[in-house]
Amino acid sequence: MGATDTAADGPPPPALDETRPPAIRGRGPIVPTEHWSMLPDGRVQCEMCPRLCKLREGARGLCFVRARENDAIVLTTYGRSSGFCVDPIEKKPLNHFLPGTPVLSFGTAGCNLACNFCQNHDISKSRDMDRVQAEAQPEAIAEAALGLGCRSVAFTYNDPVIFHEYAADIAAACREKGVRTVAVTAGYLTDRARADFFRGIDAANVDLKAFTQAFYRTVTKGELQPVLDTLLYLRHETDIWFEITTLVIPGENDAEGEIDAMCAWVVENLGPDVPMHFSAFHPDYRMLDKPRTPPETLAMARRVALRNGVRYAYVGNVHDFGRQSTYCHACGERTIGRDWYALSDWRLDDAGACSACGTPTAGVFAGPPGTWGRKRLPVTLDAPRKQ
Repeated sequence: MGATDTAADGPPPPALDETRPPAIRGRGPIVPTEHWSMLPDGRVQCEMCPRLCKLREGARGLCFVRARENDAIVLTTYGRSSGFCVDPIEKKPLNHFLPGTPVLSFGTAGCNLACNFCQNHDISKSRDMDRVQAEAQPEAIAEAALGLGCRSVAFTYNDPVIFHEYAADIAAACREKGVRTVAVTAGYLTDRARADFFRGIDAANVDLKAFTQAFYRTVTKGELQPVLDTLLYLRHETDIWFEITTLVIPGENDAEGEIDAMCAWVVENLGPDVPMHFSAFHPDYRMLDKPRTPPETLAMARRVALRNGVRYAYVGNVHDFGRQSTYCHACGERTIGRDWYALSDWRLDDAGACSACGTPTAGVFAGPPGTWGRKRLPVTLDAPRKQ
């Protein structure tokens, strides 16, 4: 699987084994799940993600929202959210999926990784279920998206893998109303669960957090290979549109050699049309000792991607019009001007072909771009109104 660093890294990270489990205290609806098995020693093994948490009665997995109850794994946050917001689709980031349109974004609580740099740690690492304040059933979310003029709903802020059953029902409700769904995910799930999770998803942004096993084990407390397997699955076994994001952290995953190996793997295994986003890090959570990512490092990463044959490479979390815009890979025409999340130039036809030379741009395009721009609108689902 490319030039990854797997030597002398020791055994896989341990699964969670709760021998003295806390009581389940969540107030939200509890629903059954499918991806688990009973072990010979009486523990129940959750098989949604590669952590394979092995739980005694009443225990929670590391994600905190999947728990053992009555000899099965249940989801404890169905129908509950940490809040809703209308964002530009480019904020996910997705630059080639219905550009310029608004997306109804929400998350829940918990996460199945333990990234030292988590920039949503107040949600993903919350152990206070009262933080999950907003309540909404799938049909209400689909109706709200329509009422707000959103073309899609995004599962984001924390990883939707851990609230799969809720996300799947929302995706089904949205599909009935012509609303698409987006998963913003680290791609950290098992072979058994992968097809089930992505079945109703239309687009995804996958965090490829680094390209070494050592980084994944030390910084995220996870593994690299399942993420690569997710990317391979999306490319070769689905028609889901997906893009890749790497948060570039000084001294951790910013070496030119590592970025070169990652981009080479992407082109060889996924093809040249998968957009890659290189985003700037800022100190947060348990990684306060690292400086912000210099713009020069992001420029280097984009340059390395283009050199390897990646056709669409972007920088993020910085102001850089030239490197955030989209260019035709055939003639070099700037086809989409992009300043943060606001679009300017638009030189594509309704199907996404370059107006200068007619070369198709990879992505999902449906007529003229939207005009949502960089607005961010927190909403409730009581009485959604089109903006």
